[in-house]
Amino acid sequence: MTYLPKQEKNMYIGNHLSASKGYAAMGRMAVKLGANTFAFFTRNPRGGAAKAIDPADVEKLLELMREQQFGKLVAHAPYTMNLCAAKEDIRKFSKEMIADDLRRMEFVPGNFYNFHPGSHVGQGTEEGIRKIAETLDLAMFEGQTTIVLLETMAGKGTEVGGRVEELRAIIDRTAMQEKLGVCLDTCHVSDAGYDIAGNLEAVLEEFDRVIGLPRLRALHLNDSKNPLASHKDRHERLGEGYLGIETFYHIIEHPALRGLPMILETPNELPGYAAEIARLRAYDAANANKL
Repeated sequence: MTYLPKQEKNMYIGNHLSASKGYAAMGRMAVKLGANTFAFFTRNPRGGAAKAIDPADVEKLLELMREQQFGKLVAHAPYTMNLCAAKEDIRKFSKEMIADDLRRMEFVPGNFYNFHPGSHVGQGTEEGIRKIAETLDLAMFEGQTTIVLLETMAGKGTEVGGRVEELRAIIDRTAMQEKLGVCLDTCHVSDAGYDIAGNLEAVLEEFDRVIGLPRLRALHLNDSKNPLASHKDRHERLGEGYLGIETFYHIIEHPALRGLPMILETPNELPGYAAEIARLRAYDAANANKL
């Protein structure tokens, strides 16, 4: 594969932030941590409630993002959302959530909305894929500026999305394919059996062959508490798990990944995130002139 030199793209890195104090507060905290992107839950991650949006508050964030030259934001759907749930009441609730979230995302136009595809709970992967695509078609709308991201999963239980072929199948069955992309979670793909620590290039080549690298729009940077193909999904701090810090150095320097928002979801408090961001930025600065 041929890539643009990494120097032609900025590095955008940040972490999950609490939305409890509003949009502008998230932006200010991101800057304080050394970040130039961030992720946030669109509503209570373990429930369904969503706070009213204050347009003036959002405008303050958008102004800060312009001033600080932020990358794209990566909003995250609640964990309770399951677009391929076996129980119709859960699926109906999930349909309502994603449709409402995509309308609310237009307050921060042109950013990303990331979600876990869902668990088929015994219905079978094929039926799960069908239901996910069907729900996306109902939720997405003409004029939508948000790109919806399917997250790579660890293949735990009946999760859909543990194989890149499954994500491709969802995309193929969805009408507004131009508004779909993928968020690659480093812990998840390793736990699913993709050896990003041992052969990152081969993993990216397979992704490109099956889905196409242009659809890779964001990354979750997480080490893993478990070895390759464990199908567990337990995040670890960078350099303290089975992936190792060198894996993340390779990722941030890789020209195919440069310029994508990279979101830390490691088990940290805010000082820990600031330290991880600083560590990656220091490595990047020390290698600024390398291709």
